[in-house]
Amino acid sequence: MSVFTYTALKQDGSKAAGEMNATDRPDALRRLERNGLQPVAVKLKEDVVAEAKAADAKAAGKGKDAPLDKAGKPMSEKAVAKAKAKDIAQMKPVKLKKADIIMMTEELSDLLGAGLQLEPALRIMESRDELSAVKDVTALLRSRIRDGSSFSSALKGASPSFGELYCNLAAAGEVSGALPKILKRQSEYLISVQNLQAKVTTAMIYPVCLLVAGIGVSLLFVSYLIPQLTQLLKSMGKELPTAAKLLMKAGDFLFGYWWAIALVIGLGIWGFQKLLEIPKWRAKWDEKSVSLPFFGPLISARFFVQFLETLSNLVGNGLPLLRALELTRDATVNRYLKGLLQKVIGMVGEGGSLSRSLKKVGFFPELLTDMITVGEQTGDLEHSLERSAQRYDKELQKTIDRGMAMITPVIIFIMALLVGTMAYMMVSVILQSVTSIKR
Repeated sequence: MSVFTYTALKQDGSKAAGEMNATDRPDALRRLERNGLQPVAVKLKEDVVAEAKAADAKAAGKGKDAPLDKAGKPMSEKAVAKAKAKDIAQMKPVKLKKADIIMMTEELSDLLGAGLQLEPALRIMESRDELSAVKDVTALLRSRIRDGSSFSSALKGASPSFGELYCNLAAAGEVSGALPKILKRQSEYLISVQNLQAKVTTAMIYPVCLLVAGIGVSLLFVSYLIPQLTQLLKSMGKELPTAAKLLMKAGDFLFGYWWAIALVIGLGIWGFQKLLEIPKWRAKWDEKSVSLPFFGPLISARFFVQFLETLSNLVGNGLPLLRALELTRDATVNRYLKGLLQKVIGMVGEGGSLSRSLKKVGFFPELLTDMITVGEQTGDLEHSLERSAQRYDKELQKTIDRGMAMITPVIIFIMALLVGTMAYMMVSVILQSVTSIKR
């Protein structure tokens, strides 16, 4: 537990100040809120003491350490602040690590959930010296927001690490007033993706070791053992076995044209990425990705959860259904799924119900549309959407767990098949060579 000093507003508008114990700053903010106080400033006591000492030292120095202007005179605090704001405005977008994005999203969600407005919350995050990259991004965000930009558009300009989905969900949260809730859910989603990547990496360690060992043995076999056998058989007037010839040709091709193979692979990846930048081909790929084995159900389940949660938050915060659907469509990255939502919007705009429109599109499961039908009939669409989102979130986790349980044995089987085939070819070459020598 750490000691924090705070300044807060009581319900009658009077100020309150004091000290409290808390695990971290968000915890301190939540404790103040539970006590009916509106936080204004919350700092670690040791930071306050350090700032006081620094201020005393600065006062004792009579401005000797203050920044100098072009004339060589100490700058005033107002001039320093103006220069700092100018420097921030000229800063380039900052790239963030995934861990930084998760941490920033979680903390901002906690601060907003504790009752702080966006600009003060960003100011608190900017004051944290231990997080340089996040500090720079929050400084850029504050600068752009004070210049009149929305939070979602400021995100796009502050860092390229905030993807299209993140920015679109932030825009939906701003419009609906559910930004803390949407950011909280987004942080949970980012954490689940990070955990999934960690699980896949862990599951791949053993198969990759097998693959590296197999490639190493194969290279040794092709580059050293086969040439030795070739010289031995030629000296005895014998012909090299067929399997050995094939391995030799494969080895010669790999060693002689490795650069061409790497170039073709690189050009293929580059060409595929460029192809996806064309809207027509991107839409086709997005449609195909939904029907891929294993990945298709994951993409669909994730879309259903995002669709239901976003729509529930927007409708629950008073937005008309048609506007909520438009914002949900904008928050969808997959072009194919976005097109389906556009069809739903058209049907609802013509007077159709949401459940019937979803059924006509044909992609949405019957259970989902039935739950929405119940919500429409009872007049409680928000909670019906929320319950459906929770149900499909559980299904998504089950699908991920099943996939993770399958991935290790499947990869090991494939690696064993490849290594086993190579080992069989090696042994057969040696046996054929020994047989040829005996003859």
